[in-house]
Amino acid sequence: MSAAPQPRTDVAPGPAQPAEPRSARRSLALALLAGAAGAALTLLAASRTWATGTAVLAQGELPRSVTGSDVTGVPGALAVVGLAALVAVFAVRRAGRLAVAALLALSGLGTAVAAALGNSDTSALREKASTAVGLAGTDVHRVTHTAWPWVTAVGGLLLLAAGLLALVRGRHWPAMSGRYERTPGGARGPRRAPAPTDPDRPEEIWKSLDRGEDPTR
Repeated sequence: MSAAPQPRTDVAPGPAQPAEPRSARRSLALALLAGAAGAALTLLAASRTWATGTAVLAQGELPRSVTGSDVTGVPGALAVVGLAALVAVFAVRRAGRLAVAALLALSGLGTAVAAALGNSDTSALREKASTAVGLAGTDVHRVTHTAWPWVTAVGGLLLLAAGLLALVRGRHWPAMSGRYERTPGGARGPRRAPAPTDPDRPEEIWKSLDRGEDPTR
């Protein structure tokens, strides 16, 4: 009775998937998610009420409120810039990608700072009360601030995080390929060199002349 064959232990393991592409994909997905969420959150919060107050009149009190765009237009503008920079990251390479990533990070930082400063700003509220009353310098009492400025700041921090990820990991991300270009017919495909002209066929010679080509080449 023969012994059972022993399993082979010298079989070479299959090629393992490199960890670098997986890490690049994770950082890319995280940057896209953070950048898109930060821009959307900033634009949403900038349209919400940031502060409310009351202007005192001889006939009584007049409640007033201001939105984030009334207080400052910086967060909304920087959110649009950051979103454009997030898309442009994939259209450029090397030094251009670093510059666009830095712009994205600065947009997020500026958004967060502007939102923090706007949280305690009452000038827009006083201006709105003066317009309603028709008297310059009208004071506003019982001013309350909502949480929307801090939501805007969170959106800016998300944009900042996306920009920092692009700065640190962006060199490993893919870029738009220039391999395919628009053909004369309008479709996209690889550019092909024109077929050589056959000197034995007169119709091809006339066609090459119509195209402005030299049939003797």
